[in-house]
Amino acid sequence: MALNVDDLRVHYRTTSGAVKALDGVTFGVDDGEIMGLAGESGSGKSTLGKSLIRLDGRMQYIGGRAELDGVELPIGDDAAMNRFRFGEISVVPQYAMSALNPIRRIGHLIRDLLDARGLRYGDYSHELLRRLELVGLPAGVLKRYPFELSGGMKQRMVLVVSTLLDPSLLIADEVTSALDVSTQRAVASMLVEFRDRGYVRSMIVVTHDLSLVYQIADTILVMYAGKLAEKASADTVVNAPRHPYTKLLVSSLPEVGARYADARLQGIAGSPPMLIDPAPGCRFRDRCPLATAECEKEPPFVEVGPGHSVACWKVV
Repeated sequence: MALNVDDLRVHYRTTSGAVKALDGVTFGVDDGEIMGLAGESGSGKSTLGKSLIRLDGRMQYIGGRAELDGVELPIGDDAAMNRFRFGEISVVPQYAMSALNPIRRIGHLIRDLLDARGLRYGDYSHELLRRLELVGLPAGVLKRYPFELSGGMKQRMVLVVSTLLDPSLLIADEVTSALDVSTQRAVASMLVEFRDRGYVRSMIVVTHDLSLVYQIADTILVMYAGKLAEKASADTVVNAPRHPYTKLLVSSLPEVGARYADARLQGIAGSPPMLIDPAPGCRFRDRCPLATAECEKEPPFVEVGPGHSVACWKVV
């Protein structure tokens, strides 16, 4: 197993109290697996992705473990994590198009990154050019500044840089959110190709777009309010979901060819709970059409079928 996360808990420090953004998250990602991480805004999906590589100043590691290829990641120690970043675990950040230093030519930026890790640029120059060709970028892009590239070109450039050392795990956080539809599809296809070519062993793709991640992911993990709701194969999550939240999430997707007059889009009624002091029990119960008194107890995240786990008393 490439990644094993056990009871991970991460909070955000605020003046009003601790926001329990991740509250006991346990899952695994196999070698060669692309796992989509889905949920609405505030579900904790981006926090989960970030916590595996770098905690920002507001994030507080509370507990839990994360192992990559059998080695425990010191996710609570920013300095100790330096030896894992970019090599064993890498990231395409949520705002990847702003991740490139605007005052450094791209080639110099890559040289600086390698130098900081004691690596020689010349040892990677041939492979860098090969990967640029693979994503459709000319070698001359290395002499340009980031502002000279289009959004899609920047996204592809960041993908190349993030995977140059063939990381075991790549976290791609909302990598298509600021792109047009055709470029979204191209970038998504590149993620799959990089996995298939062995440039990345496994991958977590953080997204709010189930329709896109369904096309590239092997499995999908659905989160809600800092908790896991459901994990199964991509086909099962989209076509045969068991958790009420997943069902509502899938049903809110627009259908191709459907007219507004015939099939009005339906959202999920209500709002997610506040995570500073969440009520005990299932966090979806106030919005759930199936909720009963039993839901005042927290449901376990258990397997209900081969490779299919759900946290819901109505399914367990």
